[in-house]
Amino acid sequence: MLDRKIAIIGTRGIPNSYGGFEKFAEILSTRLASKGYEICVSCERPEDNHTPPSFNGVELFYFPMKPPNFFLLRIVYEFLYDAYSLFKAARRADIVYMLGYSAAMFFFIPKLFGKQLWVNPDGMEWKRPKFNPFIRWLLKVSEKLAVFWADEMIVDSKEIKKYMDSKYGIESEFIAYGALDVPPIPWEDNKLTDDLRGKITLNPHYWLMVARLEPENNIHTIIKGYLQSSVEMPLVVVGNFGSPAYEKHVKAIVDEGPDKKIIFTGGIYNKEILNMIRQNCFAYLHGHSVGGTNPSLVEIMKMETVILAHNNEFNREVCRDYALYFNDADDLSHKMEIIDSERETFLDLAEKAYERVSKDYSWEGVADDYENLIKGV
Repeated sequence: MLDRKIAIIGTRGIPNSYGGFEKFAEILSTRLASKGYEICVSCERPEDNHTPPSFNGVELFYFPMKPPNFFLLRIVYEFLYDAYSLFKAARRADIVYMLGYSAAMFFFIPKLFGKQLWVNPDGMEWKRPKFNPFIRWLLKVSEKLAVFWADEMIVDSKEIKKYMDSKYGIESEFIAYGALDVPPIPWEDNKLTDDLRGKITLNPHYWLMVARLEPENNIHTIIKGYLQSSVEMPLVVVGNFGSPAYEKHVKAIVDEGPDKKIIFTGGIYNKEILNMIRQNCFAYLHGHSVGGTNPSLVEIMKMETVILAHNNEFNREVCRDYALYFNDADDLSHKMEIIDSERETFLDLAEKAYERVSKDYSWEGVADDYENLIKGV
């Protein structure tokens, strides 16, 4: 083992069965472990109480309590979970790498043990419209505290780096997110779960969106644009709603619109099924508007499909000129109609997006960058 032990905390845990930060923690931790580093990762306690001590060479430690199902209790739970993880990580690791900063008031804990604290802010959390004004103010304060306590602020977006460095007069570290190569997965209906079989088919093809169903990901905008358009292929929406209120708002848009086929699948965590659906879509709609490099965007670039993304600096940084962009529902509707009738003319963009992500967003390069940062401590 190499001489520095690293703890990666702030996610629900590994192996990943939830989202982007969990996938990041899984891939980075296992790659660093394969290089000889001693790595530990914090995990929520599973419902079945099955708590394996390690995963692919990575040590795991668990919060004593199971997560609650009630939304408000979940917020309190995550706060306590992060504080517990900071304490446990500071006792057993030399470098504590915190993903997110909502528990920034506890970021002094590693300092009590003389340990390094690295923080990945994820994005401009305080910009997310799902939060009320008080929560957004707290997140701004947390961002300042994170910068104050962190030995390294690590960002996965050059646009976030510009923001952090100019606002706080620091020199943050840019290390991109990665995307894996995925072998072609031929379409087979019997691979789909029972509730999806017959709903998603290749005849006709379908438009696809994969996201947490939250306001900042423009789910409502995409559905409005789809309903306003003349395209006839179904729209498949993969992901879970972040709140009952937003789900009610989106479903009302669907109910008030024309009778078009929109398929809400919920979250799909089986990698083979999800990648089969992504590889075989007609085109991909990406509405994320807040944050840095979005994992689902770099992953879909690996699928060599046509991408229609929300027009903002984060998405343009990742896709450059190799995607189409929309500003609002009317613009999206128009762009969808163009792709619907002229898709073949945009396939070269899909190929160039694949070349870009393979070159600049490889996990091998990401792991090497982190190893260089560790060696520099």
